[in-house]
Amino acid sequence: MGKGASIFLCLAVAALITLSLVMLASASAKWDFTGDQYSHLVRQAVWLSIGVVVMGVTARFDYRVLEKFAWPLFTMVCVALILCYVPGIGDAAKGEKRWIVLPVIGRFQPSEPAKLIVMITLAAWFSKYRAETKSFFRGFVAPSVILGVPLMLILFETDMGTAAGLGAAGLIVLFVAGTRVRYFGTALAIAIPLLVVMVKKDPVRMKRIVSFQDLDATRLDAGMQQWLALRAFGNGGVNGMGLGNGVVKQMNLPEHHTDFIFPVIGEELGVFVSLGVIFCFVVIFLIGLGISLQASDRFGSVLGMGVTSVLVIPAMMNIGVTTASLPNTGLPLPFVSYGGSSLVFSLAMVGVLLSILRKSNVVDVTEMPAVKQKILEVRL
Repeated sequence: MGKGASIFLCLAVAALITLSLVMLASASAKWDFTGDQYSHLVRQAVWLSIGVVVMGVTARFDYRVLEKFAWPLFTMVCVALILCYVPGIGDAAKGEKRWIVLPVIGRFQPSEPAKLIVMITLAAWFSKYRAETKSFFRGFVAPSVILGVPLMLILFETDMGTAAGLGAAGLIVLFVAGTRVRYFGTALAIAIPLLVVMVKKDPVRMKRIVSFQDLDATRLDAGMQQWLALRAFGNGGVNGMGLGNGVVKQMNLPEHHTDFIFPVIGEELGVFVSLGVIFCFVVIFLIGLGISLQASDRFGSVLGMGVTSVLVIPAMMNIGVTTASLPNTGLPLPFVSYGGSSLVFSLAMVGVLLSILRKSNVVDVTEMPAVKQKILEVRL
């Protein structure tokens, strides 16, 4: 992989972001009566500008420096997640404690940087203890704690969608890093019963599971979002109803500009554009996988796989939810859904992938045996 991979990666991301701005302009018709029609579009454009700068800086930055700061960053993000529960700092909405309010920055979702920082910390751990990845403690228990602490903090915010996506990405990292497969059985034996208990004790989540089993019967209640989403895809058909002509977004489809923007795309622009969105995420996955395989060091390889996973898995989950293939989890579509925290840190993760790719062609002669170094000197 070389320059071509970075071009295709950037093109896929640019296509998703362009579509996001177009659909937010279309979705703004919902706010005509407020006199603030394009406020969401303007805010997203501002966050996009910040995100592009962050991506550019991250891409030029040597990702290997992140290994040295993994633990301070991990501590900071855990503290930020804890602040979600602190009155006066945490900002709860719809029964979920996902946000904090900070000076200057404003409303901020700590779980978004947590995705990246958890992957950095796991990569740093497996880089340091690469010879012990098959051991029970350093190959499984310790990495599970690194993953589990922020995961539980996010889970008890009742943000089960983000927790599920981060957990799945973390398990992929453990598997790729070399953790013994039989240890995963222990983790699943603990995680699945805990998840079942949490869902049963949460009336909102339980209603979503029940409604998922029969959307027609619950279309006026908990199943309304997914039922309307399916209707949107049906209305759009192959060619779509035309940009701005969507009907379902006007029928009080909740979160039609955030978690459920994909059905609006399907209704207005049709099946080919919807498949194009999926194709863009396939491109991101394949290039991210290639970057991970080609990385020049263990840290970059594990980090590349982790970053790719936390970008693509939430996209798969969002598409699964909006097409009624999965129960409703309330998860945004990366790069496309409205939201500053998600957009900025998604672009930061793209920058990390570009940094890994840029450094993958750089040979570190200090790590080469003397004979190979001599050969290199002769060739030069």
